Amino acid sequence: MHNAIVGGLFAAALLIPATSAAASPWLDVGDNQMRGDVALLAASGLIDDVTTQWPLPAASVIAELADAPLGGTPEAAAANRLLQRLGRGGDTLTAGITLDATNSPATVYGFDGLGREQGQAQFTLDYDSATTWGHLALGAITADYTGRGTKWMLDGSYLAQKAGPLVIYGGYLSHWWGPGWISALSLSNNARPMPQIGFTRSSSAASDWPVLRWLGPWQVEFFLGYLDGPRLQKHTYYNALHFTFNPAPGLEIGLSRTEQFCGQGHPCVPLRDYFDLANDPTHINRTNDQGTFEIKYSHALFGTPAEIYLQVMNEDSSPFTHSGSSHLFGGSLFLPSASGPLRLTAEYTDSVATADIFSFGDVFHGFAYNNGSYVDGMRYRGRSLGFSLDSDSRLFSLQAAWSDNRDWFYQLSLHHAVVSNPHNALGNAVTAAPFIANIAELRLGLPLGGFRLDLAGRIADDQPRPGRGADAAIEARLHFNL
Repeated sequence: MHNAIVGGLFAAALLIPATSAAASPWLDVGDNQMRGDVALLAASGLIDDVTTQWPLPAASVIAELADAPLGGTPEAAAANRLLQRLGRGGDTLTAGITLDATNSPATVYGFDGLGREQGQAQFTLDYDSATTWGHLALGAITADYTGRGTKWMLDGSYLAQKAGPLVIYGGYLSHWWGPGWISALSLSNNARPMPQIGFTRSSSAASDWPVLRWLGPWQVEFFLGYLDGPRLQKHTYYNALHFTFNPAPGLEIGLSRTEQFCGQGHPCVPLRDYFDLANDPTHINRTNDQGTFEIKYSHALFGTPAEIYLQVMNEDSSPFTHSGSSHLFGGSLFLPSASGPLRLTAEYTDSVATADIFSFGDVFHGFAYNNGSYVDGMRYRGRSLGFSLDSDSRLFSLQAAWSDNRDWFYQLSLHHAVVSNPHNALGNAVTAAPFIANIAELRLGLPLGGFRLDLAGRIADDQPRPGRGADAAIEARLHFNL
């Protein structure tokens, strides 16, 4: 039955007719230079919109920048880079090739994560029109270079159709829900994207309805996915809902709910179980749920653009008595420099779940991402759907990033990672045993005409078990248009 459901959903998406003339419907997950441009413009007050729920609607960014008083401001270069990405226009068909190789994939996988394994290659084909968009990314991924661990993949492929105020899509789309740069608690690009179908608003503009006008700009997205691949419990489905609104200048508030349901050994009554929200020791529901609350505030502080943010993820439904909460806190400053604003970010993520959202001394070890009923947990193809260090882990990160007047992008990240815990009896997908590592990564992004080259160098003083000791890696990703 599950194959028929997924096949029917994707067939419906593929039968939507094509029409003509504009650009991509959204800004995709994966590029910190692009995201930094958006964040700088938001913190400077030039964009007052939803910026924490990715993919980000392109129409909103274009509309905001059209009215922004840029002139010769330091933010002008950021705005120009965004408009160049979004301003193709007309019916277009483009092709490209993306290659990624490393000797050791990154343990900390942030918004701009590169390869998830040692090697990856994809042929891409893009079609853009006014109301229909398609992206085909056909390739393979390998955990080594012997060929034995090679898998074909369609990661990043999608077909999207504008339908009134919505964009309906089907494919393998990556998401990043939350204000963090290095981590997102419930849904990130850490795991490979699952096959899915969903909808999102085509623009996050404020509503004209009087009852909704107080929300300010807002965005909503819902999708249904299928957790295929090797799993202990087959035929498990996943749904995710995220709602973000901007009720005051610079203030974004987000709420999300994600759910695993059906699956081998479980009743499959989706509508009944979706609305069974209570989940605590006195009433254990039949699905595996997570909920998040997010808040971000952007403003110019003494003339310096800045942002502060937090995200809390609850495994159970009562935030004050039994929530199983994981936490993320962070902030950024955009300091002036000769070549453009320098972003400095400090971020702390903690998936050692607390009994309620405030009880930092009372913890539930192994609670995050694990579930007694769904033994695979909130994971897909061996990786957490949210925080890259998985359950019972802590990560403190410092990141500096800037772009020069050639649009070259530089980024330095320093991480202190405490991965898993001796009290975590339910396991961690990253490591077979707890370890602590200090990690430094230097990134360089080079736009070279029709090419884009990203280089990374990493060094760590320890690594996931069963490995042990210092680890050094280099990584290169090359994309070129055909």
